[in-house]
Amino acid sequence: MNRQSMFTGFDLKTTDLTETSVQYRVGGDGPPVLLLHGFPQTHACWHQVAPELSKTHTVVVPDLRGYGGSSPARQDSVAAYGKRAMAKDQLELMEALGHDRFSVVGHDRGGRVGYRLALDHPERVDKLVALDIVPTADMWAAAAGEPEEKLEDWHWNVLSRPEPEPENRLTPDYLFPDGSPSISPHEIALDPDALADYLSALDRPSVRHAMCQDYRAGATVDRELDEQDLAAGRTIECPVLVLWGSAGDLPQWFDPMQTWSRWAPNLQGEGLGCGHFIPEESPKTLLDRLTTFLDA
Repeated sequence: MNRQSMFTGFDLKTTDLTETSVQYRVGGDGPPVLLLHGFPQTHACWHQVAPELSKTHTVVVPDLRGYGGSSPARQDSVAAYGKRAMAKDQLELMEALGHDRFSVVGHDRGGRVGYRLALDHPERVDKLVALDIVPTADMWAAAAGEPEEKLEDWHWNVLSRPEPEPENRLTPDYLFPDGSPSISPHEIALDPDALADYLSALDRPSVRHAMCQDYRAGATVDRELDEQDLAAGRTIECPVLVLWGSAGDLPQWFDPMQTWSRWAPNLQGEGLGCGHFIPEESPKTLLDRLTTFLDA
């Protein structure tokens, strides 16, 4: 596996933060952009996006707390994997790199960290891009209306159960049968080096535990924070771009623009002709939308 060749021109570093140590790559020059990956991946999911984006931007690509090469939270608890805590990591990282203000692009769980960062620290986030998600409270509200048997094997439900059952289920066969993500409705041809990075991370029990804690936080503290924000009428102040996979599951549950309109007054978005894993399924289209939005 040659991860460095996937990120030509990027340095691989680790920085100690208040509650964890974060592994990240940084490259390029220009306005700073933070790229946040999702489940069950690592920063390697950005390998087709980050090098091109770095031609015009300073691009920071970390592993989320407990994922990939980043350390678990020093105090293990569900709240330590809440998106408020994970967003604080990213704020500290960008401060350490000298970036007081920056844009955030987040896919899947990284998108949840991204919008929490924009809500909690509006003075720091210039622009936000959320890829193939709606806010956590909306996800759980929609799930409440579904038949219980339909949710039995829904990965949000499975991974938020008490340990150790979910941790024990996070095997390569569960997450990447035949090398394609199991949470995708169709087969995806992942880059072999990226897949190897995901599988290498899964070998570590601490990573599997962090993933489950992430989902347990989503079912509890993250949901509660979202509901508090909705009740208080808090919204995201910066411009927001939402992109979703029109061939994925999200538009079957939601009208993404209608859902996000409650959260983001300055909103634009569209569906792309792909599934959930936008950075790997449709990187060229994503890059086009990102550069247009970020440079406007």
